[in-house]
Parts: sequence; C-alpha cells; structure tokens
Amino acid sequence: MSFHNRLLNDTAHARLGLLAAPIIQGVLLRGEVSLPSYIAFLTEAYHHVKHTVPLLRAAKAALPAHHAWLNDAMDEYIEEEIGHDEWILNDIRACGADAEAVRHGQPSHATEVMVAYAYDTIARRNPLGFFGMVHVLEGTSVALALQAADAIQKPLGLPDSAFSYLRSHGTLDQEHTAHFALLMDQIDDPADQADIVHAARAFFKLYGDVFRGLPLPQSSTATTASSKATHEAQGVLA
Repeated sequence: MSFHNRLLNDTAHARLGLLAAPIIQGVLLRGEVSLPSYIAFLTEAYHHVKHTVPLLRAAKAALPAHHAWLNDAMDEYIEEEIGHDEWILNDIRACGADAEAVRHGQPSHATEVMVAYAYDTIARRNPLGFFGMVHVLEGTSVALALQAADAIQKPLGLPDSAFSYLRSHGTLDQEHTAHFALLMDQIDDPADQADIVHAARAFFKLYGDVFRGLPLPQSSTATTASSKATHEAQGVLA
C-alpha cells in the first residue's frame, strides 16, 4: 500500500469525527444555514488561513538536508496560497459584515490552539508533520467546500462574491490533493510517515473543535435548503 493510501486509511476514523461536527451535519445533511454561522466560519477561516504561508515558510526552513527535494513543491504551494486570507475578508464584506473588525480581532480558542499546534509540530517534532495539516484542511475542502457553498448560498440569497474562498478552495484543492498524493508517496522513512499520520489525526480533532465551536443556526431563524442539496450532501459524507 502506498503511503498516501495508508495515510487515508489510518486517519479515516479521525476524519469521521470531524464530519460529525453538528454544524457540518446540519448544513450538508439538513440544509440548516444562517448568516451568523457562515460569517463565524469565515472569521475562523481567516484566522487560520492567514498563517498558511508563514507555516509553509517555517516548515521549509526547518526541513533537514535530505528533504531538500521538497523545496520546489513548497515554493509553489507558497506562491499559490498568498492572498487567500484577503479572499476571505472580501467574502465577509460581501456578507455585509465588518471585515476590518475580523482582521484586527482574535480567533476562537480552538482556532488559536490548532494554529499553535502547527507551529509547535514544525519547531519541536518534525516539520513534515505540517503535511498532516495539509491533508486535513485540503482534503476537507475537496469533500465539503463546493457542496457547502451551494447549500448555503441559495437559502441565504448571498451573491457569488461571498463564496470566493469556499469555491476557489474546492476547485484548487482538487489539484492540490493529487499533487499531495505524489509527494506523500515519495516519503519513505517510517518515522516521517508516522509523524505525518500522528499530526493528521491531531488536526482532524483540532479542526473539528473549530467547527464544534461555531454557533449553530437557531431553529426559528435557520433556513432549510432543498432536498436536492440534502441528497448531494449525503453522497459526500458517505
């Protein structure tokens, strides 16, 4: 079994824990959405996405010499990720919320802990562990982002400009995950592989905590999407 396939297999249970978060279940299975919940999601996304490029640079700088072959791939990833935090702020503005307040505000405790764990993994344990975070965030984007955007946009009547982050990442990360699989299959050291699996399991839990901390739509104000969206979401989560 290739390492990437083993990574998928060994983290499958942790992934299910993330997908069980009530807000994910509510949006994708029952079409329960509200504007405050979506803005809260974007707010936390901003506060971790703004660290993606610094984390990539830190991981690259910490790579041991025998992993220098990863430098070009990480440079490419850095180039692609620059500015994505600003996309999120633009989405927040398109929702009618105060993007500058988000920019200068603080993340939730769950988001702060997830980001801190990423920096700690790079500095203290193994810089390759950062790929565990990539596996979780990008793999989740491919599975959820496009479906979530469709499930949220129509009921709330939001413009396309409020979904640049979700829709761009849903598409971009399909390409990233294919490239990610090729990179992972070139990592043959059992210790490095174990550290990536360990980090991925941790990030599934930590990212799940971010979702579990988001405000749930209230039954009196939540909007329920169509049965078609519910059917499609069930296929994604199967």
